[in-house]
Amino acid sequence: MSALEVRLYGKPGCHLCEEAEELIEDLSAEYSVSLQTLDITADPALFERFRYEIPVIELNDGRSLAGRIDRAKLRELLEPLQKP
Repeated sequence: MSALEVRLYGKPGCHLCEEAEELIEDLSAEYSVSLQTLDITADPALFERFRYEIPVIELNDGRSLAGRIDRAKLRELLEPLQKP
């Protein structure tokens, strides 16, 4: 099974973004994920799109989570991808 691409939109100094990144890294032992972090302050279009929603976790199949993300919500998002 190839790794699922997971994008994390956030910005420097965002503690919720840091917590979301740590959760993804913690769960990467159970789920095959490839994490890409994107700084929304480096791209005006991303900043405009996500500035009120960060952190945003987006999967390559279109599903996503935004705002305060906890382990249970992230696990629910990744659950369909769990290895048998």
